[in-house]
Amino acid sequence: MDTPGDGPLNADPRTLVGPDAAGGEPGPAVDEPPSAPAAVEARPAAGNKKPRKRRRKRGRPVYAPGTGPHRAANGAVPKTTPIDGEPVVAVVAAQPERRAQPPGRAFYGALDLGTNNCRLLVATPREHGFRVVDAFSRIVRLGEGVGSTGRLGEAAMRRAIEALKVCASKLAYREVTRARLIATEACRVAENGAEFIEMVIRETGLVLEIVSQETEAKLAVAGCASLVDPRASGVILFDIGGGSSELVWIDLAETRSGRRRRMSDRVKGWMSLPLGVVNLSERHGGRHVTAEQFEAMVIEVAELLHAFPEVETLDLAVADGTMHMLGTSGTVTTLAGVHLGLPRYDRRRVDGIWLSGERVGELVMEFAAMDYEARVANPCIGRDRADLVLAGCAILEAFRRRWPVDRFRVADRGLREGALVEMMAEDGAWRPRAWRRAP
Repeated sequence: MDTPGDGPLNADPRTLVGPDAAGGEPGPAVDEPPSAPAAVEARPAAGNKKPRKRRRKRGRPVYAPGTGPHRAANGAVPKTTPIDGEPVVAVVAAQPERRAQPPGRAFYGALDLGTNNCRLLVATPREHGFRVVDAFSRIVRLGEGVGSTGRLGEAAMRRAIEALKVCASKLAYREVTRARLIATEACRVAENGAEFIEMVIRETGLVLEIVSQETEAKLAVAGCASLVDPRASGVILFDIGGGSSELVWIDLAETRSGRRRRMSDRVKGWMSLPLGVVNLSERHGGRHVTAEQFEAMVIEVAELLHAFPEVETLDLAVADGTMHMLGTSGTVTTLAGVHLGLPRYDRRRVDGIWLSGERVGELVMEFAAMDYEARVANPCIGRDRADLVLAGCAILEAFRRRWPVDRFRVADRGLREGALVEMMAEDGAWRPRAWRRAP
């Protein structure tokens, strides 16, 4: 059974996603895919010669950006040291310049190993964004028990590595030319996070980058930028994760005449809460949650919101009535799926949907009233999320009580899409000259 944000079919291999125009105003949320069902289009060849497919040996490591498989003259190999906000690989020796790939022919990969999920997207640039050609997602619960032990468990690490092996095979099969492979909160806080990174390298060849909380928030903004309503005065974007939750205030009111600004340049404040669906449910309960336990979770999250930068200013901006919320997480996509009455989760119907603030409140209370068996039986929740979704609803409810907006938009996209957009923008994948067709 597919679960919201986690099933391997959630990302249509033909989906064309619009970026933040690499610096411009938000574009359309998602363009409709063409009727041709091919997941990978044939590469153009000069004349009538059949293009030769470049082979890549499987089993070789896939390196994060800014790193690589290069060795120093003395044969030294990269050293791995997870540093918050920096790539986990510090390469010993200067690296040669990466060969530029023709736009539209290169394949990019973005992997997000979170506290709860392991997710991968493989995409190729297109004129108005990028086309997803392969996707993978699996619930691994890497952060299970970290809140109480401070360490990643053996079973959790094994689950994650098995999922990462699948990702490595997909990256190799698609001949990915550039990838960003990200690990988040569980690896940030675990005492044995560095040991796990080394284990991943040995067993899968993947070199993961442990990103900072700020980087995680910025990537969420980049990934969801096209869903921001440009007519709003501002947006509260949030990402409810497994071990942490990111909040970003995007101010659209302050603009400079004649200059188009990237969405990331409009961020007025952000914070990362040390609470997500995994650690919050472990403390308060997940399977059997009473009304009192649910309220206790809401209060715990609400107390942390007092520390948001310029929180009183944000309160006043919300009271003006021209802001909206934009949520990206399994929690909000699950709510949207239930709202639509889907017999099976469908990303194409959920991503970009608008809900009223009142309707979101009704859905949260509806979920809170469900017992565990009812949550398992719901096709948009399922067994994998049944013990976590109430913690996510509690986090969302705390946000709503502090900032009661009237309009709420759901995003089934986020960090991975943001990483893809940034890499393609850095490579100039959307330069007009690159898209001129040959006569």
